[in-house]
Amino acid sequence: MATASIANLPGEIIQQILLYCSPITLATFQKVSRRCNALVEPFLWRYQCQTQYRYWDPKHHIKEKFRGDINAIDWRNVLAERRGIDRTTSSALEGILASQMGRIDKFQQIVECGYDAKDCLLQHLAVGDDAEDGLARRYYSDAVLGCLHRIMAVREWSRLQAQEDISLERALGAYDMFVLHDREGDFDEISTRLDDIADDIRAEYIDIDQLSPRQKAISIAVYLRANNLTGIKDLYQYQDLQNNFLGIALHEEDHPSLPLISTAVYCCLAKRLDLEARACGFPLHVYTIIRSAPGFDLDGNSLALDSDELQFMYMDPFRSDTETSVTDLQAQLQSLGVPRASHSHALSPASTSEIVLRSGRNILASVQEAHRSHVARNGHGRNDHMALVSSFPDMESAFYGALWASLLLGLPADGDGPIVATFQRRNYLPRIVEHFETHFPGDVSLIEDYILPLFRDFGEYAQLRESVRVMRAGDSIPKLIRERTEETSEHVKYRVGQVFQHKRYNYMAVIIGWDAEVEDNSVRYVAEENIEIVTPEIPHNLMPLAGKHFKRWDKQKRRFVSNIKDEYPDD
Repeated sequence: MATASIANLPGEIIQQILLYCSPITLATFQKVSRRCNALVEPFLWRYQCQTQYRYWDPKHHIKEKFRGDINAIDWRNVLAERRGIDRTTSSALEGILASQMGRIDKFQQIVECGYDAKDCLLQHLAVGDDAEDGLARRYYSDAVLGCLHRIMAVREWSRLQAQEDISLERALGAYDMFVLHDREGDFDEISTRLDDIADDIRAEYIDIDQLSPRQKAISIAVYLRANNLTGIKDLYQYQDLQNNFLGIALHEEDHPSLPLISTAVYCCLAKRLDLEARACGFPLHVYTIIRSAPGFDLDGNSLALDSDELQFMYMDPFRSDTETSVTDLQAQLQSLGVPRASHSHALSPASTSEIVLRSGRNILASVQEAHRSHVARNGHGRNDHMALVSSFPDMESAFYGALWASLLLGLPADGDGPIVATFQRRNYLPRIVEHFETHFPGDVSLIEDYILPLFRDFGEYAQLRESVRVMRAGDSIPKLIRERTEETSEHVKYRVGQVFQHKRYNYMAVIIGWDAEVEDNSVRYVAEENIEIVTPEIPHNLMPLAGKHFKRWDKQKRRFVSNIKDEYPDD
């Protein structure tokens, strides 16, 4: 009886088997024979790239490569490069988890890998609760991923500020990048979702390319309204923070969106369906303005050869699938007290920068309302950390993004000059620096690359440089070690990781450090006599931020396990 051998199988069968093999196995199999090498190259290496990695840095132009000639790319080398980035990312993250020192440089090592680092970070972010350092690993992988997302967002706004042609979906999608975490909704996913909806509209209206601009405009609005892709179900939730984000509107089941975002969805789809639509700079409510093609009216009729007239119509995809009367809009402007001379501006298309800034103001208003509601419900906490206020998406990152957009894009009218621009930017600078120093220390490179140059010739420059220098210097030196001596133990009753309830204000918190006496007036201390130790089964409200200082939650001891042993070795 002949001995069975994989070599005797048809090539197609062997390739199907090899689809389930690791890259190491493939590399070994290639060396067996010329036939084995030919079965692997290049098909299986490209398959590994397609299946092992979802996110790719723009430098790869990966979609074009996947669609192109399979033999034009060294796919094994592409895969090897990605696996090398995985190793760099994991190594730097392990260093971040191991020590409080040098974290900024390790953040930088990862973000310099670009978007290629995202898949690896997501793997670390998905670690289970039973992991030895699950809380810390999730917290810091999310922190680095957030830094990577913010760099991409700020880069788009910087290009927009430099008068580059940035699409509305990317300019508004930058806000989503600030609050994305591990959800869907990045730049490419927003574009893909819009492409899919446009394809669905074409399938619904198979003759859409033959429709007049007016018919097409109404058809798009009808589809969006019928499929719940614009507007808000419950107007009592109008100021909810989630309603301000394009990516959330496209990916969440209820597709919640303020008028500005509903209009943005409409405009982005109209462009894909060859209809010129822009957001209108109307006060208090954003409408869509649709323009006829040159030489034609909105009903598709030809205009006189010597006519350069362009016709306009207005839609309100947030509330309706019918055309909005210009007369009604003018009446609204009059009731709002807008001078007749300003009507034309209010009914004209707004620039992309204006829409981004308007969205930023909406976000700031939603943050303010969420914080006000939190204070009203709890009866205290006017100075509560925004990260402790429950919201979706997270309030701290949303606020930070709105500040960045306002600083980069909030320029004065043409002719006012760079000095006036700098004075306006000064309004946002202190809050951005405060958030950077307190919550986003990994953003050092963002401050250096995008904010410092804006203030180079002004007094803030030296102060900013010093803030960055102090941040880097503090990160590069070991923490002061606080050991528990007999004398210290007499004065310090509790330990790092214990959960407590404040006796006066009733909030729950966790001990992240101690001093025998007040040593730093810039630090907010809780007096020992105000602490009442509690032992909850799981302190759910503390878990999202606990990873900054702790490895995991010990269910038996009902306390957090310290990840700051380099500072408090005995706790």
